[in-house]
Amino acid sequence: MREVSAGGLVVDDPGSPHQAVLIAHRLRGGRLAWTLPKGHVERGESHAQAAVREVREETGLTARVLAPLGVTDYWFVADARRIHKWVHHYVLVEPTGELSTEDAEVEEVSWFDLGELPGRLHHRDERRLVAALPSALAGAVGEAAD
Repeated sequence: MREVSAGGLVVDDPGSPHQAVLIAHRLRGGRLAWTLPKGHVERGESHAQAAVREVREETGLTARVLAPLGVTDYWFVADARRIHKWVHHYVLVEPTGELSTEDAEVEEVSWFDLGELPGRLHHRDERRLVAALPSALAGAVGEAAD
């Protein structure tokens, strides 16, 4: 079985980002795991539209997509089924609103300095995406200049 999700990295300033938003949820063992906001793509939604919606639902912030950040994939088992999940990540900018934990799956939401993200993010693939942020931003600036 295959699933597709989308989400992203919300940054404070696309020209010179200093901070980004992460969400946290509890793992089965009770430990807090910080991740990028993401969720399922709904029927009729583009990956980018789903990323904007999921960021809003999981963080309370409304932001716009600036550039693709990358795609991750992984396998997991749910209801005795093996599932291959693909997640399309984007860089989101110009956040408005207030941080919120209204989503039942989210325990905490917070801004972190970009330098803290590799040590905070639970998933190795998401740490790799954060490392790609300068390239994604440079590509977005290059496209805007064309």
